[in-house]
Amino acid sequence: MLFRLLFFVLFVGIVEVYAFQAFKTISRIKWVQYTYILLSVVILIYIIYSFTQFDRRVGQTQQTLFTLGLLLITVIPKIILTLFMFGEDFFRVISGLISHFFVSGENSSFLPQRRKFVSQVALGIAAVPFLSLLYGVTKGKYNFKVIKQILFFPDLPESFDGTTITHISDIHSGSFDDAEKIQYAVDLINQQKSDVILFTGDIVNTHATEMHQWIEMFKGIHNPKFGKFSVLGNHDYGEYIDWPTQKAKDENFEAIKDLHQQIDFKLLLNEHVKLKNGSDEIAIVGVENWGHNFKKVGDLNKASDGLSVNDFKILMSHDPSHWEYEVKNNQKYFHLTLSGHTHGMQFGIEIPGIIKWSPVQYVYKQWAGLYENLGRYIYVNRGFGFHAYPGRVGIWPEITVIELKKGEKVV
Repeated sequence: MLFRLLFFVLFVGIVEVYAFQAFKTISRIKWVQYTYILLSVVILIYIIYSFTQFDRRVGQTQQTLFTLGLLLITVIPKIILTLFMFGEDFFRVISGLISHFFVSGENSSFLPQRRKFVSQVALGIAAVPFLSLLYGVTKGKYNFKVIKQILFFPDLPESFDGTTITHISDIHSGSFDDAEKIQYAVDLINQQKSDVILFTGDIVNTHATEMHQWIEMFKGIHNPKFGKFSVLGNHDYGEYIDWPTQKAKDENFEAIKDLHQQIDFKLLLNEHVKLKNGSDEIAIVGVENWGHNFKKVGDLNKASDGLSVNDFKILMSHDPSHWEYEVKNNQKYFHLTLSGHTHGMQFGIEIPGIIKWSPVQYVYKQWAGLYENLGRYIYVNRGFGFHAYPGRVGIWPEITVIELKKGEKVV
């Protein structure tokens, strides 16, 4: 722990020195420079103090959320400045060496002076992540988007043609700090007037108590024609803190499962239910968490026991890696899988039809939106809430509405 702290302080110290070089190239006013230094020192001391106060028996709190947000907002732009200034130093050294050994004449200094233009460009580029991250923690984290998708299936039972699903995931209620914005999102869900509502896990960050103040609000999600169903996510198992006893952890887990009932969702624990419409039916299959690098308690065989390859099946599985490793080529043929988990890393660039990028794509093949394999689909919801970084940049909180249509896929 001490080594990591020392490494962090050394790294940030280097970054601060280089960032200040860029800043003082722009402003020669002493009191402005001193104010910048004082502010940087105060922020650094606060961040270090907050990290030293982190309690693994408690886990993430509003203070840790704020601290991580502050760290990213202040350090990432300065890292960009450091890269520019270090790059300039490299060329200054090369230029100095050339002048010293190959150019005649005396110079007053071995190193050429820093160029104001380089600092201006560096500050301009660094302003982009600074403003983006600042927007992300003030506005972006509640910039809810309704994304609609139409999927065609030749074997969809006739009476389910046109059925709509509202899909939400990753509530992370322990991170919320604005009741008005959450109520707005719940109202958006209700405005879709879907036939069934499916929630794919992570109702809390760790503790069941995180959801208590939001129960009535989420209970206000209307009960649609075919009902509301849910599964668990990796955070719902309490794996990320140190519990005083196993009993306390088990009691918290039971309380988390009970939260679903309190908001009128039917929690599916490696089981399935059948939705009936006239003489037709489709199966909603729900597994516990199964992640390639996370807890593996989802049992696909148990959840689909009694279902045949001919049954139309919608699978809820929190982690999309489950689809990649166990579902997409499964002999029982799961028509549609709904997942979440990745949050799209809460950071990326999405311009429909032009670019879709996030660092999380280097970890997950399916990380946001719709993917297909031989007529089987997975939709990865970008998440309702947020975790760790208390914001979103470019990857906005999502409410998905999927319409099922009978027929061949329209090209």
